[in-house]
Amino acid sequence: MLPPKEKLKICFAHVAYHFAERFALRNSGYDAVQAWSKAELEAIQDQVDVLVVSGLWENELAASMPKLRYIQSISAGVDRYDPKVLSVNGIRLASASGANARAVSEHAMSLILALARRLPEARDNQTKRHWRGMIGDLTTREDELSGKTILIVGLGQIGGRLARLSKAFDMKVIGLKRDVTTGTEGADEVRTMAEFKSVLPKADIIALTCPLTAETQNMVDAEAFSLMKKSAWLVNCARGKVVKEDALIEAMTAGRIAGAALDVTVEEPLPPSSQLWELPNTFITPHTGGETRKYEDAVIDILLENLGRLERGQTALRNQVV
Repeated sequence: MLPPKEKLKICFAHVAYHFAERFALRNSGYDAVQAWSKAELEAIQDQVDVLVVSGLWENELAASMPKLRYIQSISAGVDRYDPKVLSVNGIRLASASGANARAVSEHAMSLILALARRLPEARDNQTKRHWRGMIGDLTTREDELSGKTILIVGLGQIGGRLARLSKAFDMKVIGLKRDVTTGTEGADEVRTMAEFKSVLPKADIIALTCPLTAETQNMVDAEAFSLMKKSAWLVNCARGKVVKEDALIEAMTAGRIAGAALDVTVEEPLPPSSQLWELPNTFITPHTGGETRKYEDAVIDILLENLGRLERGQTALRNQVV
């Protein structure tokens, strides 16, 4: 499937991550280059056997990369890749699932704590040099997580670790997953994804850590917001399209839920004209949940494992998609 190691060319294509630099430290013997832009990738597209990529990938590239046989996605989400296009062109695909499980679960917990402790407001007050007074209204004061119920939508590697972190804060955890027979990941209850709306009224916190699929797209819609507690918080570390944004804007503007923390949005970067920027009690981070100093190395670990499998003639890849 792949050429011999001495003839194989790997391209790391990303606008910011230093993959080639980190890869060189492994002394693996592979020829590897870095493309920082679409133009740089297109300049060498006829030479590449293995492509490590995320945002720079477009499905049209499959037809213009004759030697390409394996794509290692930099992200856990693979909704940007068309499996039919890859199959027709004889290209294998593996995701980076698990590479950012620690990072994203910790980011999700950070967002939850930020909402509970009103940290975005504190930062805003700091820039204004404003010392906020004590709050008499119990419904608007800083809160504690102990005793709250968190609903984790997507109890995979990220959601499972978030479940364990949540238990450390003495929360009750309800997890949703497609296959409820594969383990609880520390959750107190595990339900199917189809039960999402039936368990919403129980949740103080709704944390989205699921992949974007036909089943999850727009699952958090106007009906879902109407079923949530007025005191509930929504935390999205999944994909922007899991939430119907116009319904979120309407719910937050009308005060139907108490707060939202978003690491992802439907359109990224989020346009300056988006109403999301001005929503009350909303905290936005720029899709940085998985972006830590360890991320390149975590993806490279998966890449090297899969290259080893292919060299040994194995057909199954780690995190195989195609």
